[in-house]
Amino acid sequence: MSAPSSADDIVTPQSWVSVFRKLNAVLPPLALSLAALILWEAAIRLFNVPTFILPAPSAVVVSLIENRAQLAAATQATALEVLFGFVLASLVGIAVALVIVRFERFGRALYPLIVLFQNVPKVALAPIFILWFGYDLAPKILLIVVIAFFPVAIDMLAGLQSVEPSFVSLMRSVGAGNGKIMMRVRIPHSLPHLMAGLKVAITFSVIGAIVGEFAGANQGLGYVIQFASTQLDTPLIFAALVVVSILGLIFYYGVELAERILVPWAPKFDPIHRGAQT
Repeated sequence: MSAPSSADDIVTPQSWVSVFRKLNAVLPPLALSLAALILWEAAIRLFNVPTFILPAPSAVVVSLIENRAQLAAATQATALEVLFGFVLASLVGIAVALVIVRFERFGRALYPLIVLFQNVPKVALAPIFILWFGYDLAPKILLIVVIAFFPVAIDMLAGLQSVEPSFVSLMRSVGAGNGKIMMRVRIPHSLPHLMAGLKVAITFSVIGAIVGEFAGANQGLGYVIQFASTQLDTPLIFAALVVVSILGLIFYYGVELAERILVPWAPKFDPIHRGAQT
């Protein structure tokens, strides 16, 4: 008779359930995407739609392969803009939220101005930033900051202000000042809210980078899209859009991974909490 397998080699029912849940989360979107691509390809071939109007998925794949070097260089340029702009937007958003909570009177005066500024069309700011700072990295990063800082500030502010008053009263009863309450209670409590704002901000950062490149650039995915549109190279436009979407997904799930590492105690990662929701 063969020796019994070790405990690590035994596949438990719980492990099968975990695998099934992961597959159940991945397979539906993959199946829907595949079905959409098949229908898209079939419709293009059936109705003989010209490529310059709407390319078939196969034509987009061919363009991705043929222009891979150009798209790779453009992706690198856009990724750097997104990364730098996102980091700076996050710092600005966090600072704004902390200032509003820490200095209440000044915060009450500052908050309406921030909301007012958020309503300014950012597309209109792009040419102005290009005029002020030229065609280098600075105007793109600045545009990303003005687009992406707001969700960080709002979610961080919501987290800072949602602390139970009893916690604050308890800290004050033992002689804690506003600074210590901020560091020990408000900031830790606001981290899950902050991560939610960061996930919104990273998607806005990708949009901001593309808008900035539309306004004026000599590199980047936005520049590729704009140049391809002047040449009626629609497959290349769609290829660049595919790359932009993949880049956005990578950045988004990068923030998601950072949330899992930095805030593992958040309610969304609590099995009991997830079980109660389902």
